[in-house]
Amino acid sequence: MRRIAVLLGLLFLLLLTATMLTAALVTAAFGDASGGRVAVGAGGAALFILGLLFIGRSVRRMAGPIGDVMEAADRVADGDYSARVPARGPGEVRRLGRAFNEMTARLEASDDQRRRLLADVTHELRTPLAVIRGNLEAIVDGVYAPDAEHLSTVLEETRMMAGLLDDLQTLSTAEGGALRLHREPTDLGALADDVVSAFGPRAEAAGVALSASSEGDPHANVDPLRVRQVLENLVANALRHTPPGGSITIQLSDDDDGIALAVSDTGPGIPPDQLSSVFDRYTRSADSGGSGLGLAIAKSLVDLHGGSIQAENTRGRGATIRLLLPRGD
Repeated sequence: MRRIAVLLGLLFLLLLTATMLTAALVTAAFGDASGGRVAVGAGGAALFILGLLFIGRSVRRMAGPIGDVMEAADRVADGDYSARVPARGPGEVRRLGRAFNEMTARLEASDDQRRRLLADVTHELRTPLAVIRGNLEAIVDGVYAPDAEHLSTVLEETRMMAGLLDDLQTLSTAEGGALRLHREPTDLGALADDVVSAFGPRAEAAGVALSASSEGDPHANVDPLRVRQVLENLVANALRHTPPGGSITIQLSDDDDGIALAVSDTGPGIPPDQLSSVFDRYTRSADSGGSGLGLAIAKSLVDLHGGSIQAENTRGRGATIRLLLPRGD
């Protein structure tokens, strides 16, 4: 900023010197004329000088704020995304400062998200890798027999890792706008029935009643594969939190703005301090067996359809995830 101020100061001095020389030339040119003409020439030069003084003052007012932005930009280039500038100076310069602060705030949030994602992925992969390594080392050392019992543990851990990587890929492509929807007219009621059939054995083994019901005409122009993925994630999440003897219901109905879907369970509900962040990646309770990505993926896919999703605790007991999908006609 000091360099900018010095350069602007020198520029101002040059302009001022040129103005004074111009005034002297004007006075000399009119020196042989009448006194009135000399006065007019000198007055015009004086007004010209005042105008340049005003311009110089404006330049000085802009030099400081622009210098702040340039210094902060250097900090951002060095990786310091916490750089902010005070919004000061003329109106346009204040707008520049505010825009710069908004940009660096987004960069800081993105960098923080990237760091947290890397830490979370590392944490999630460490456990299955440790189990796989431990079992394989025990088999090689002769501690475990290379039989189906011990190899099945290794296979299950590799499946969990593959599922985690698939979830991460889906989430990253959806959030990055690279995931393309293949929309087609879809009966969402039939889609919900398919999900109930697919999760039926698992729900029965857990002692949980799973059902779906529809009202009106729940047809919409959506990507059936991705909407099914949303419902599967919601049902899988509900199964992890619903105790034996409980129930999970999928309800569909017509809405003025589209098709409303609700997945409700009779579990303990969502902790109040997590309601606002339940759709953030890796948000999960201490006793959850999931990866913490299911609800984040569901939100990304619903957003991609132009819909909305929200979570709430139902009266008495349990939680409900509500979706609204546009018909897409």
